[in-house]
Amino acid sequence: MKALLAVIFSLAIGATAALPLAAAAAQVDASAVATRLLDHMEAGDFAAALAGFTPQMKAALGADKLAAVQQQINGAGAATGRDAPKLAQQSGMTVVVVRLHRANASLDATIAVDAEGKVAGLHYAPAPSPPAAAPAVDAPYLERETQVGEGPRALPATLAMPKAQLAAGKRVPAVVLVHGSGPQDRDQTIGPNRPFLDIARGLAAQGIAVLRYEKRSKARPQDFAAGDFTVDDETTNDAVAAVQSLRGVEGIDPARIFVLGHSQGGMMAPRIAQRSGQVAGLVMLAAPARSVLTLLAEQNRYLVSLDGSISAEEQAHLDQLDAQIAALRSGGDIAAADTPMGAPAAYWRSIDAVDPVAEAEASQLPLLLLQGGRDFQVVAADWQLWRKALAGDPRATLRHYPALNHLGVSGSGPGSLADYQTPGHVDAALISDVAAWISAH
Repeated sequence: MKALLAVIFSLAIGATAALPLAAAAAQVDASAVATRLLDHMEAGDFAAALAGFTPQMKAALGADKLAAVQQQINGAGAATGRDAPKLAQQSGMTVVVVRLHRANASLDATIAVDAEGKVAGLHYAPAPSPPAAAPAVDAPYLERETQVGEGPRALPATLAMPKAQLAAGKRVPAVVLVHGSGPQDRDQTIGPNRPFLDIARGLAAQGIAVLRYEKRSKARPQDFAAGDFTVDDETTNDAVAAVQSLRGVEGIDPARIFVLGHSQGGMMAPRIAQRSGQVAGLVMLAAPARSVLTLLAEQNRYLVSLDGSISAEEQAHLDQLDAQIAALRSGGDIAAADTPMGAPAAYWRSIDAVDPVAEAEASQLPLLLLQGGRDFQVVAADWQLWRKALAGDPRATLRHYPALNHLGVSGSGPGSLADYQTPGHVDAALISDVAAWISAH
C-alpha cells in the first residue's frame, strides 16, 4: 500500500475546495480551527473533521476522501511535530499554514477559515526546499531574479545568462523549462534532486540562456480555487507567457527561443509552441505518447507489484482508480471527490483529450526527444510510439539513455520511487546533447 500512496503523494495534488468571499474573520480563532482539524485528521476522526467544514467543502470531500488524504500523509512516516501556525488574509478568508513534520518528509497544510470559523479550503503539499545555492563566483553564467507575467498573478522566476556571450555583445539562444505534473518549484525539486536547476545551469554554462519559473499550482494555488481549471490554465498559458517574456530580454535572440518540457510539460510542448507562434524548436524529455490517465493507472500497478504481490487493500485502490478513470471518460457529471487525487473532472478531461503524438506531428518544428531506459512513469511503450511516429522525419532527433530514470538521473536496477529520494544530478551527456542540438538550430 505504501508504494501506491507514495506516488499519489509525490504528485502533491491536495484536497481543495472553492473559497467563497466573506468578511474578514477578525473574531474567529483561525489557528484553533486549523489545529482542531489537523488533530482530527491525525486521530482518524474524519466525521469530526467534516463537522467543521463549510457546506461546499462537505460536498467536495467526504470522510472516505479525507481518509485517503491522511493515508498519503501517513506514508511519509511517523509524525514528529508541527511548526506554529502562520496566518494571512486572502479573499476574505484567514489562511492558516501549518508545517507538519514526518519521519521521512515535511509538508505544509494550508487551511482557509471563513468568518464563521468554518473550514473553506484544505490543501497539503510538500514543504518548500531551501533555495538553491548561488552560482560560484567563477561560474560561466549569471543568474537574476525575474518574473513571468505581470501584476499580482505573476510567477517568480530565475533567468540564467552566459557571461562570455554577454560580454562579447552576442545574442544567445534561450530555453523555457516547463514542469511535469503537480505543483513544482522553479528547480522542479523532487526529494534531494533538482533536475531543472541542473539543466538550467548546465545549458547556461554552454552558452544558452535558460528561464525557469515557479509553476502556478505551486506559487498561486488560490488561482485554482474555483475548481474549473484545465491543463492550459495550469501549464500552457504560463509557458506561452514565459516565451513572450524572453523576447524582449537584451542579449537573447528572439528568433531562437526553445521550449524544453519534462514529462507532462514535454507532452504539452507542441501546444505551447502552437499557441505562442514564437518557438524555434521543442525538447521533449520523458514525454508521454499516451494519455496521462492511462499512464497513471500503469504507474500505480507497477509500483504496487514491485514486491512481487498485490495485497487486497492495494487491489481495492487499483480498482477504485480504474473506476474513477472510467467515470471520467464516460463524460457524465462527476464530483472532484470521486476523481483521481481529487482534481476537477474538467482538468482530467482536458489533459485526457491531449494527443501528444498528433500535436507533435502537427507542430512542424524541430524536435528533440529524450527518454531514459529506467523510467517507470513514461515507459518503453511510449518511446516505441514516438519512434514509430517520427521514423524518417528529418526534423526529429531521438535519444535514448538506458541508465537514466524519469528525472534524467543515472542509476541501476528496476526504477522505483526510491530513485527520487537518492541524491543525483541530470546526466551531463544528456545536457550536452541538448546544448549541441540547440546550437545546431
